[in-house]
Amino acid sequence: MSLKATFADFSVDPVRLSNAVVGHDRAGFGGSHLALNAGATVTLDFEVADPEDIPEATLTVTALVSRLGSAPGRAPIDVLLQGEALAEGLTVPGGGDLPQDCVFAVPADMLKPGTNTLEIRVSPEARSMLRLYRITLDSVDERGASQRALAARAARDSVFAFRTELRAADAGSSASWQEAPRLVFHLDRDEHSLPAQLGWRAEDGAESAISFQSNMSDFHGCHRAADGTTHEYRGRLTGGWVFPEGIEETSASGLHRFRTEEGYGGGWHSSRELRLLVDDGGAPVERVTWRDQRGNSGVAMLQTVSAEAGTDDVRVTDVEASDEFAEGGETADNLLNGSRTKWLVHDDTARLHFTLAHSAVVTSYTLRSANDCPDRDPRDWTLDASHDGRTWTRVDSRAGETFGGRFETREFRLRAPASGYRHYRLDITANSGADETQLARVRFVEGPTGRAFTGYYQRYNEGPIGYRGTPVPTPAPAPASLAVPAPRLAEDLEAAVRSLTDTAQTLAALASRLRDG
Repeated sequence: MSLKATFADFSVDPVRLSNAVVGHDRAGFGGSHLALNAGATVTLDFEVADPEDIPEATLTVTALVSRLGSAPGRAPIDVLLQGEALAEGLTVPGGGDLPQDCVFAVPADMLKPGTNTLEIRVSPEARSMLRLYRITLDSVDERGASQRALAARAARDSVFAFRTELRAADAGSSASWQEAPRLVFHLDRDEHSLPAQLGWRAEDGAESAISFQSNMSDFHGCHRAADGTTHEYRGRLTGGWVFPEGIEETSASGLHRFRTEEGYGGGWHSSRELRLLVDDGGAPVERVTWRDQRGNSGVAMLQTVSAEAGTDDVRVTDVEASDEFAEGGETADNLLNGSRTKWLVHDDTARLHFTLAHSAVVTSYTLRSANDCPDRDPRDWTLDASHDGRTWTRVDSRAGETFGGRFETREFRLRAPASGYRHYRLDITANSGADETQLARVRFVEGPTGRAFTGYYQRYNEGPIGYRGTPVPTPAPAPASLAVPAPRLAEDLEAAVRSLTDTAQTLAALASRLRDG
């Protein structure tokens, strides 16, 4: 190829380059572009193997001129190749928010073997700033090759982190933006395409919908909090990584990996693995929608499914009761230990608020009756869960329950496991007839669960198809008995090398005898 894909992408720092060396004067990185003031210059040196094989080249300069108050800005440019003008006094459209593609034909006789120099000069008379986003150069026979190569390079980064801000939707444009939690997301179907739009709903009811700049430098969108208040939502890219880098500081339960199937032709067919992470500092997500820059789109509605393994108690760090019999030592703290003590309240209704040591997928809980008075046993109750201790979700409701004896432990399974909650509220609305209510112990059980999803997928210019996924199983660690100690492994490798060396010498000797014979 006489002219390799040539590009300079100024939307990131450092600049993404291919077959190019860039220099500039009176310019600086502007967050999503190279900002050029009046009199600024940018040079791009690129290599051409043989210009005779290039009938013509296509140069694309993607730029935007900043506004002058309420009026469009003005920053004319000259474009030169080997010091010879391709365009003079070109006025790039300004005043909008979208970069403009300015396309030039480069005659083959302007190219030379070896290093070629492209120069962009901003007029000293410019009254506003030129924002330069990228430069691409291709042979006309390979039109679009640089754009495709640039997109492939950018799409290697699939984990993104954004600094975010919120502004109340009804406050007007003069209201100030307030810092919000960092957003980290990763969505990968192994299709090497950057996202264009992303939307998600959390388990507490909060929702967000955002749209990205094509270079992923910024996003803008809207957010509705769990309490129903709405906000403008925006973000600035702070980092991009190749998976799995960049996810270390996100929620441990936030990354989902799915084995997927696509439904078409009357059946389900295996498709690529889907990796999904959306961490905005709030509750875990239950629905994600997206569209990529190729026009493909999808929806995944997540649900918790049980796995085949054991269960574990979740440690409770704090319990608060609506009341307790402190004088008799029958306090709510007794619910957290395994001794034959109890909690008692002088009322036929009561409320208990438990805080777990960490957010957990609780699949069941147990209640233990106390030492005496069966008519003090809880009969009717509800169990609510919360991420923050303020907004609650009903996860279980019981009525007419009884205990068969004293210090009997009963387990109550949740019909839909509560995913990732840290606070639980047991609201006892009726007991078995006494004026007091009591319990000996309360435990929460974290079951082995995973996340599956159902949804749809739609490729660009095609109809929607079914889309579903099940959790990718985590491989079990190798048994200790199968582990090979490092010294022994080194000895085995050294022995293998000696054996291969001896074999090679034997074969060489045999070949020598065959030649001599």
